[in-house]
Amino acid sequence: MAIREIMKHPCQDLVLRGKARPVGKVNGEILSLMQDMADSMYFSSGVGLAAPQIGVLKRVVIVDVGDGLIKLVNPVILEAEGEQWDSEGCLSIPGIYGRVKRPEKVVVQAINEYGQRIEVAVAGLTARAFCHEIDHLEGILFIDKIVPENESCVPESGGEGR
Repeated sequence: MAIREIMKHPCQDLVLRGKARPVGKVNGEILSLMQDMADSMYFSSGVGLAAPQIGVLKRVVIVDVGDGLIKLVNPVILEAEGEQWDSEGCLSIPGIYGRVKRPEKVVVQAINEYGQRIEVAVAGLTARAFCHEIDHLEGILFIDKIVPENESCVPESGGEGR
């Protein structure tokens, strides 16, 4: 379909920091949007993309961490379990990376590209990507969640009072 411009922080924060609106129905416009998002994500070598990143404040995300493209409309995280710490980046913030804590596993409810309500349980990188993209729908960027490298995510062993 079309490769769309990826909105960049901080110049296009009006869109990136905006709250995306729910989609009423999966129709031709939404299917076309998802295809443009996929084309744009693959062109930019990303693993996920949210509609606000291409200037559309609608609750649509796509993710492909190498296991195939997943398209979600109006995604909501129902359950989150465990934690994982890893470095993240973002197509909207090129060249910046930081350590972010995310759930190890999530269950997401959404509508798929066929208009069917689904629940998807994912773990690892896919869970991280879902959380990252769903944050975009709320105007949250990964840089808002970066934890400095010198902050320990695991309690130190030994010592008094620990």
